[in-house]
Amino acid sequence: MSFDACAASVEKGDPERFRAAMASPVAARRVLFPLYAFNMQVARAPWVTEEPMIAEMRLQWWRDALEEIAEARAVRKHEVTTELAEVLDVPGAQALDRLVAARRWDVYKDTFEDAAHFREYLEATSGELMWQGARALGAPESARETVIAIGHGTGLARFLAAAPTLEDKGRKPLVDGRPEAIAQLAQEALTRLREAGRWAGLSGLPRAALLESWEAAPLLQQIARQPDRVAQNSVGISPFRSRLRLARRAARLARA
Repeated sequence: MSFDACAASVEKGDPERFRAAMASPVAARRVLFPLYAFNMQVARAPWVTEEPMIAEMRLQWWRDALEEIAEARAVRKHEVTTELAEVLDVPGAQALDRLVAARRWDVYKDTFEDAAHFREYLEATSGELMWQGARALGAPESARETVIAIGHGTGLARFLAAAPTLEDKGRKPLVDGRPEAIAQLAQEALTRLREAGRWAGLSGLPRAALLESWEAAPLLQQIARQPDRVAQNSVGISPFRSRLRLARRAARLARA
């Protein structure tokens, strides 16, 4: 039931990753759904309260849970932690602490310190999540940098699409909000995606962790060409194109 609860929570709160997981082999879903459910809980924590201290406490709760998993202690009871403990090894639990720590930025209303801080945030959140999924599915350590790059590009595309919503909530999402600066961000991430390749040199089951990047390239291309779309809150591709891209990726994965 805990696994079913993880899948249901991802379906409700993170539909893009839910679609990617459902397009993956069943064996991959056993890893991806607990990770995605964990990520959703952590990502949501800063937004369920206006009190920074309470948000910090919620994030610390997840850091403590990861510490329990890393130390092979009895993990606190929660529908996500139970499944997560079955998925993570010690290095994985320790690495995901970086993800939770990075989410502290979401608690407050300060802008990122600089471009390097913004990049680190994306790599620690979207990048680390994708890498730990691939790693738990058997990816070799040599693939880490490439998978992180794909996760960064995927996270950037989603972050830029969400920038107007973040601004409405009082946040300052962009270090430099000029259209030319946004276009450069998108182009740089797109270049890294192309250098990484569709599957980052991976074969077999670890590729399933990369399925969630299926929209990243066209979204970044769109933003690089038309950066004003970010301010206009009109970043996106058609549902038909999105479904087709995911179906093609899934078909290639099935043949791997």
